[in-house]
Amino acid sequence: MDSAARTPPTPAAPPLHRLTAMAHTAAHPTDDPCRCASGLVGVLADRDDGTVVRHGGLVAKAHAPGTDPEAHRVRLALAAHQDVGGVFLPPLPPPQPGPDVLDGRPVTLWPYGPPVAPEDPDAAPWEEAARLLALLHRTPPPPGWAERLPDMRAPAKVALAVDRMRRTAPDHPAAATVLDAWRTVPDAPAAYRLLCHGDFHLGQLVRDTGPGPQGPWRLIDIDDLGLGDPAWDLARPAAWFAAGILPPEVWSRFLGAYQEAGGPAVGAEPWDRLDVPARALTVQTAALALAKSTAERRPLDEVEEVMIDTCARIAGHRTG
Repeated sequence: MDSAARTPPTPAAPPLHRLTAMAHTAAHPTDDPCRCASGLVGVLADRDDGTVVRHGGLVAKAHAPGTDPEAHRVRLALAAHQDVGGVFLPPLPPPQPGPDVLDGRPVTLWPYGPPVAPEDPDAAPWEEAARLLALLHRTPPPPGWAERLPDMRAPAKVALAVDRMRRTAPDHPAAATVLDAWRTVPDAPAAYRLLCHGDFHLGQLVRDTGPGPQGPWRLIDIDDLGLGDPAWDLARPAAWFAAGILPPEVWSRFLGAYQEAGGPAVGAEPWDRLDVPARALTVQTAALALAKSTAERRPLDEVEEVMIDTCARIAGHRTG
C-alpha cells in the first residue's frame, strides 16, 4: 500500500479561513511580511448573503451561494465602468495568483472604505446618499449594456423573504398579519428600466478615501444591481418613515435632496410611486424579522414589533 493511501487527507480549511487567506495574499502579493495593525484585519460580516473580511486597505467578499455567475460578472463590470465612477466604489482586480471563486461562490476584492458610523445617527449622510441614487438613476446604461444587464433584484428579494418566513416561522402569531399585508402588494409592471442599486440602506455607503480619510461617499454591494424601477431604491427609507422609525425631518431632507438632484423615481406626488415599494419593503423587513427571531428563539425587538404593527395597518388590521 502506498503512503498516500495510508495517510488521511488533510481537511480543507473552513471557507472563512480560506477567504481570510485570500485577502492576506491579495494585500501582500509579494510575500512581504504583514505589518497591518490588528484593528485593520478581521471579519466585517459573515451572513447568508455574503462573507466579508478586511486585510489592511483591502476587503475580500465571498458572495452568496447560488449567485448567478453571468449576472455577477455583468454587475461587477458595471461597477467598474467609468459611467458610474462617481457612484460606486470601484472593484479591485481579481486575486492574482489564485481563484476568484470559493466553494462556487464568486470572490471580489475592493478597497476598504470607512462606513457610516451607526453610533452617530445625526451624522448619517442622507443627502449625499440621495444625490448618489439620483445620479445612478439618471445615468443611462453604457452603450450596448441594456440587453446584458440583469433585472434589479429588490422585488424578487421581497418574495424570497416571505417564502423564508413561510418555511421557518409558519406558526408565528404574526405570520398571518405579514401575509395579509403581502397580499396588498400588486405585481409591479416592468414599466421602468433604469439603473438601480436594488438594496439601498445606509450600510451600503462607504467613503472612497483615496489619498485622504474624508473622501466622497460611494455606494457598495453589487449583488442586486440592475435595471428596474428606481422607486425601489427609495423604498426602505420611505417604509421607515411611514412606520415612524425615520423622523419626518430626516425623510424630508433625503427626499428633497433626491428631487433637487433630478432623481427620476418620484414626481410631484412622491407617494404615487413610493406606496407599493414601501409596502413591499415593510413586508420584507417584517418577514425576515419573524424568520430570524424564530431561528434565534428570541422575542421580537422594538423595531421589529413596529414593522409588524405597520403590516397590520397595511392589511387593515386593528392592533393594540
